[in-house]
Amino acid sequence: MTMALPPFTRELLMGERHDVAARPVRDVADHAGVEVGSRAHDATVSQLVSQYHVARMSDREETAQPEVSESELIRVRREKLDRIVALGFDAFPTKADVDTTIAEVVKTYAEKTGPELEAAHVTVKIAGRIMTVREFGKAAFLVLSEKTARVQVYCRMDTLPEQEWALFKNLDVGDWVEVAGTLFRTKTNELSVKAAHLGFLVKALRPLPSKWHGLTDVEQRYRQRYVDLIVNDGVKATFETRAKIVRYIRNYFDGHGFIEVETPMMQPIASGAAARPFQTHHNALDIDLFLRIAPELYLKRLIVGGLSRVYEINRNFRNEGISTQHNPEFTMLEFYEAYADYNDLIARTEELLSGLASEVCGEKIPFRGNEISFARPFARFTMKEAIAHFGSIDLASLDDRATLQKHLAEKGGRDEADLLSINAGKLIAELFEAVAEQHLINPTFITDFPTEVSPLSKQRKDDPNYVERFELYIGGMEVANAFSELNDADEQDRRFRQQLGERERGDDEAMQMDEDYVNALEYGMPPTAGEGIGIDRLTMILTDSPSIRDVILFPLMRPIREP
Repeated sequence: MTMALPPFTRELLMGERHDVAARPVRDVADHAGVEVGSRAHDATVSQLVSQYHVARMSDREETAQPEVSESELIRVRREKLDRIVALGFDAFPTKADVDTTIAEVVKTYAEKTGPELEAAHVTVKIAGRIMTVREFGKAAFLVLSEKTARVQVYCRMDTLPEQEWALFKNLDVGDWVEVAGTLFRTKTNELSVKAAHLGFLVKALRPLPSKWHGLTDVEQRYRQRYVDLIVNDGVKATFETRAKIVRYIRNYFDGHGFIEVETPMMQPIASGAAARPFQTHHNALDIDLFLRIAPELYLKRLIVGGLSRVYEINRNFRNEGISTQHNPEFTMLEFYEAYADYNDLIARTEELLSGLASEVCGEKIPFRGNEISFARPFARFTMKEAIAHFGSIDLASLDDRATLQKHLAEKGGRDEADLLSINAGKLIAELFEAVAEQHLINPTFITDFPTEVSPLSKQRKDDPNYVERFELYIGGMEVANAFSELNDADEQDRRFRQQLGERERGDDEAMQMDEDYVNALEYGMPPTAGEGIGIDRLTMILTDSPSIRDVILFPLMRPIREP
């Protein structure tokens, strides 16, 4: 005669490989008071494994039945919470009795053998979310999760107080509990906690999605990131890596004499970049304001004021399209260094990013099927050299406007008639995007941009048609933008007015006039170089994430409209 498996245990066993399910079966038999290797031990294991297969067969017979609705599952969980409260447990305790974390337990004792743990008699108090429940009569295994660490907990009816065993009978996957007990290894060498105390922290009223396959609907993952984080350890790891990236960057700049500052998020003029802004209104002052598209002009005001090295890590907002590389709000690092030019920032950027990659992931990193190397020096092309190299275009022909229009029509899919009103500098920039950008997989600096598309950059002394500017591309994406800053107030005023002309011709991303910034330059800004680095795209590359939404905890999503 075989023991009946509880229905919930049978449900949990469905879909597991035999060896995964059998391991806790063997562990329960080993701790059930029978000698390992004896006939009684073998019979117990055989009996439990047979029940496991019976459960699988029964499940296959039941698969044609309709699934239980979520509302019914919630109702059952609420009833269990009522029973837990009736047992004397607080439904929402104010704190948990813990003395360590699951991650610390795993890190500290992962290499300890069973005899070593037994000799040391290590006791721990931990808390976590229940991810698995396997019940076998008077014994059970729980798997608790905290962040990306997990540990197994072994519970027995005869070692837990009656009230706490009754609590266990009303627990579900997703609930939070606290556990106190001693560390040991099962006969299958699994690091485990032998529970002497089981406490209740909170009931998950909603069931977790897909017991074994996690949350796979991408839209739902982004909309309900809290659920995504619960069931996908890889997602938690991505955001832990993002935190390491930001921490490394802060430490780097703090260690090189830079001051971290904060500049306005709401600005009276949308400037500092070519982009369409979000607009809002301040009621008390009765003025329109813009969410900032870049902090650049405020940071350079600080250089004028004598803060010779400044940086900021914060959000920018741009009212533009959404794609795998674009989100309306995104995080940027911007830094400005007096007495430096763009060549100095090339060296600093190589030092920063090669050190960051080595610290977080290693110098060679997989990204979208490619292996990216952050070994110095990074590759370098002028913009025109990149067009000629990757577009198989004669370099000399790029000085002819008619030829530029022809190439952009052929390789960029543009109508030549639409290109007549675009200045030559913008034609070069668009042709670069069409033929070269996607080929820049390893870190590559693109230098010497046309003056027309660089209104805040200092012109080259030997060719005023181009500026001292670079962009860094990695994985086919722009990751950084930098230049020797224009500090001639009169020239800056002229370029702002040129941008106003572009706006009048229909370019709503052209910059607005910022007279106060021109006024600041008239007080004198020393030679300065500045750079912006996209934290989101950098994190995409270092975590091999296909979309910017994968590295933003709560990306903007289109609202779900009721039919």
